[in-house]
This record gives sequence, structure tokens and C-alpha cells, in this order.
Amino acid sequence: MIRSEVIRKQRLIILLLMALITLTLFASMGLGYSKLSYDRLLPTLFGHGTFKEHFVLFDVRLPRIFITLLAGMALALSGSILQSVTRNDLADPGIIGINSGAGVGVALFFLFMPIDSESFAYLLPMIAFGGALVTAVLIYLFSFKRHVGLQPVRLVLTGVGFSMALSSVMIMLISSADREKVDFISKWLAGNVWGTDWPFVWALVPWVFILGPFVMYKANKLNLLALDDSIAVGVGVSLSKERLALLLAAVALAASAVSVTGGIAFIGLMAPHIAKALIGPRNQLFVPIAVLIGGWLLVLADTIGRNVGTASGIPAGIVVALIGAPYFVYLLLKKI
Repeated sequence: MIRSEVIRKQRLIILLLMALITLTLFASMGLGYSKLSYDRLLPTLFGHGTFKEHFVLFDVRLPRIFITLLAGMALALSGSILQSVTRNDLADPGIIGINSGAGVGVALFFLFMPIDSESFAYLLPMIAFGGALVTAVLIYLFSFKRHVGLQPVRLVLTGVGFSMALSSVMIMLISSADREKVDFISKWLAGNVWGTDWPFVWALVPWVFILGPFVMYKANKLNLLALDDSIAVGVGVSLSKERLALLLAAVALAASAVSVTGGIAFIGLMAPHIAKALIGPRNQLFVPIAVLIGGWLLVLADTIGRNVGTASGIPAGIVVALIGAPYFVYLLLKKI
């Protein structure tokens, strides 16, 4: 049973994070290549802005902000699942090959399939999920031993190997593609948020708001899976069934996010770690906090990236990597 003071602490952290996200969203609305005065934000939001103000806010800024918020949440939720299922604090959808599988799926679809502009935004997360799912199944099969079952450490190592192999496949695809399509894939690999229209927002919403409650429903199972296998089996958990269902959820969340934001890593690594440091390792407590941290981190990274350097800015994936790579090394050194 969770103590009441811990629940109060969790609620306070959630309220503080929601306030931080609100402030970051407000700052992001006014910043960018086309400046929008902060004293005009509220009038424009309520329909009293000029045509230019309305266009910049509703057609340029808000879709991108909501996409990065939802994608960051999805990546953090995916990372939380993976770290519990694999019992490895260094697990992340970008590190163990899921993002790479989604990327290869998106690249193949973009290079060789006819694209319908009306259905493209809604098809893309499904295509990414297909690529990530094939990759996840292969990783699962290579990690599974008949008399032992799924070995979490082996799963992570196999995932890293698949990530490297799929990166080579992506290079081969780029080398044989047209220049225009190469530019798109290169930006995708760098984590450039390219899906910046409202259809991409609506395409992401069901993945986050259906799988999020499902993961919270499975929070107790995740707590047990994070322990030793013998303990989980002793209390009646079907290891293979639960791991498979939760891995599928992690794959779907990561694939839907990176399909529109590009190859962004480290969000799924950092957000759960920060959340556990704040509230502890129980999934019921840290997962909602991790989701909010993930959304905030990606919105912040994209806001910084959009306002640094040239008019096109720096891809959010690079900004996240500049923060996440040192954090990953720090965690790695702690494990040694």
C-alpha cells in the first residue's frame, strides 16, 4: 500500500510539472522565426488576432507544440515500460533498436510507395509501427531461450546490435535514393520535427491516450516484472504473456512518436530516471511523472532548436542528444 504522504508528494510534483509545461508552451508560442508578441497571444487564442497572428499561432506554432508534447510523452512512456520489462535502467527505444526499425519502415514507405496526401499523416504511425514491430519480434526471438525464457540483458544487447545493423540498412537506402528524398530521410535521422500540421496531432492522440491508460492498468505487473522472475511467477504472473503485451505497447508508443518527430533518442532514457529519482521506483507513482517530464523535455528541446542558429534552426533530436548523451555516460559509469 502506498503511503498518503507519498501520494501527496506525487500530486505536488505533477502540479509543478504541469505549471512548468504551461510556462514552456506559452514561451514556445511567442518564439520562432516569425515573432509573435506575448501581449497578443491571449487575444489571438480567443479569435481576436490579425490574419498573420492567427496563421502563425494556429497553423505553425500550436500543431508543432502539441506534436512534440505528445511525442515526448509517448517516448517517456515507452522507455518506462522497457526499463521495467528488461530490468535495465539503460533501456530506451532509441538505444535498443525500436526507433531504427520504425525509421527503416518510414524510409521504405517514403521511397517506394505512392503517397496520398490525405491519408499520409494517419498511415505513417502505422507504417512506423509495422517496421518497429518486425524489429521487436526479431529482437524478441533472438533474446528468447527455450528452457530459460526471455532474458532481459540479452534483449538489450540484441537490440543494440539490431540498431547498428538497421543504421547500415538506412545508409544503403539513402545511397540509392533521389536527392529530395535523401534530404527528408537525413532530417528524419537527425530528429527534425517535420510533421507539423494538425492531422499529425490527431494521428498521435489515439496512440497516447489509449496506450497510456493501458500501461497504468498494468502498473502492478510492471512492478513485478522489474523484480526477479521467480518472485513474479510465485505471485501468478505469466511472464511471457505480460512481457509480450507490454513490449508491444512500448513499440507502438515509440513508433508513433518517431514517425512524425524523427529519430529522437534519450527521452525514454532520461524521463523515467528523473521521475524515479523524484518519487521512487513504483510504476504507479513514477510513470505519470515520467510522461510529463518527457513531454516537457521534447517541447523545450524543440523550442531551443527552433531559435538557435539559422532560420531552419537545429533539429530537436540533436538538442536532446546534447543533453542525453552525457547523461547516458553518467548512468553507464554509475553501473560499472
